Amino acid sequence: MEEIELYLEDAKETMEGAIKHLIIELGKIRAGKASPQMLEGLQIEYYGSMTPLQNVATINTPDARTIAIKPFERKIINDIEKAIRNGNLGFSPSNDGEMIRISVPPLNEERRRELVKRAKNEIETAKINIRNIRQDANNSLRKLTKEGVAEDLVKISEERVQKLTDGFISKVDQIFNAKEKEIMEV
Repeated sequence: MEEIELYLEDAKETMEGAIKHLIIELGKIRAGKASPQMLEGLQIEYYGSMTPLQNVATINTPDARTIAIKPFERKIINDIEKAIRNGNLGFSPSNDGEMIRISVPPLNEERRRELVKRAKNEIETAKINIRNIRQDANNSLRKLTKEGVAEDLVKISEERVQKLTDGFISKVDQIFNAKEKEIMEV
């Protein structure tokens, strides 16, 4: 019984991790207003290793439509610009030799729909991750029957895993609805 509870707790924690990851990914999809989080996850090659942009430059937003990036070392400015262009973020950075400025365009209807599509992809990835966690938990529980745990106890545990999964999938849908509303709001 204790082992079953450990599997259930592990599944719950892993599903919570999938939700946290989803929120971080959706945070990168910003609706209209410039934010340093839009560049989160962007990496550049710095002295032979891939380094997060935040570790090699100062990123701030002087106004609601601009992101300013000032590298700690001038020589990496072109690498940063290249990473932004290749990052598939939909930005056109401008480089003045000292800093990079990104003008965040106001969202038109087409761009909003594109952002909702990106959000849907993240949502689907999160749902797949949660379902995979469910499958792993159920497989671990089924192995317990081979170790002598009663089948009906395993069945009840699988039902609990399913309820857990349904709850997290529902949470993912709520997160998507909120994000879609945020993106489509003019």
